[in-house]
Amino acid sequence: MITFKKPLSVDILVPLKQYFGILWISLAAFGVYLMVHQADIEFRRNPALDTRIFWYTIIPIFTPIMFGLGLFGYYCLKGEYNRA
Repeated sequence: MITFKKPLSVDILVPLKQYFGILWISLAAFGVYLMVHQADIEFRRNPALDTRIFWYTIIPIFTPIMFGLGLFGYYCLKGEYNRA
């Protein structure tokens, strides 16, 4: 019976995936913070209705995208993408 040994490169990629998971979670949190912070700056500088309409449209669209990025990072950190 022939048995195959797992390649070494797979063992190296597991911690790399976990580090990237931390990176994705950090990027998602920073992205939401940056978006809300920029909206606050724009509201203070130009409180016109068109500025509010723009940011009230952008924030609900991009927040779930950032949530998905953070969830992807969580799954990477948890090890869901490692092969069994």
